[in-house]
Amino acid sequence: MTTTEGYLSDLFSLDGRVAVVTGGSSGIGRSIAGALARAGASVVIVARREAELAATVGELVADGCRAAWVSADLSTRAGVRAAAEKAVEAFGEPDILVNSAGVNIRPPMGELDDEAWDTTMGVNLEAPYLLGQRFGPGMAERGFGRIIHVTSQQAHRAFVQSGAYGVSKGALESLARSQAEAWSPHGVTCNTLVPGFVMTPLNVRLSSDPEKTAALAARTMTGRNGLAEDFEGAAVFLAGRASAYVTGQSVFVDGGFSVH
Repeated sequence: MTTTEGYLSDLFSLDGRVAVVTGGSSGIGRSIAGALARAGASVVIVARREAELAATVGELVADGCRAAWVSADLSTRAGVRAAAEKAVEAFGEPDILVNSAGVNIRPPMGELDDEAWDTTMGVNLEAPYLLGQRFGPGMAERGFGRIIHVTSQQAHRAFVQSGAYGVSKGALESLARSQAEAWSPHGVTCNTLVPGFVMTPLNVRLSSDPEKTAALAARTMTGRNGLAEDFEGAAVFLAGRASAYVTGQSVFVDGGFSVH
């Protein structure tokens, strides 16, 4: 191993780590799960659809990675708690928790009902909270942990009918800061990745409209909308040793969308 390879491995390798990634079978979560696995972590992917889960894990295993999957409903407390217990069966307690699962229900505020509100808060906010409560204390006890939430521009600004979705993502960023305050003294960092507009299945409502996607791309500084793979490097950084002094932060991976 060359000096360069050794240095980069020490700084960014996730060998020996265990990661749980929700929403890891599609979109940004899938890219993050793949990046963590290829950086050396044993990864458990938690999502709903078994076919997508099996295909994602099959691809990673074929590449020589250690990966497993859990099919779960993260919209209920019982579902989240059951998923957490199943997730530790494959490789043990996680060192890294990535909350990427989300629902994007955004009726106008005047049409927002209790069901849409409860579903949005359940998946986007309560599931990350419950998983943090389950895994965070153990990370702190062992002296190392990384919690990464995937949020949204709507956590910082209202546009394209943010509704309950924006509220849930804003609260998720506050959750990261509360988790950081509680556990960072014990080696657990808690941060959020903030996407711009990314061409994923979650955004199909907008991504299927060429005029709107072009307008969104024009709002960036890079001149294009995001891709799921744009999050791989940032996720590996936040998951490993290199980011030990980064906590409670919102890391924008948005092509300059938020500052243009």
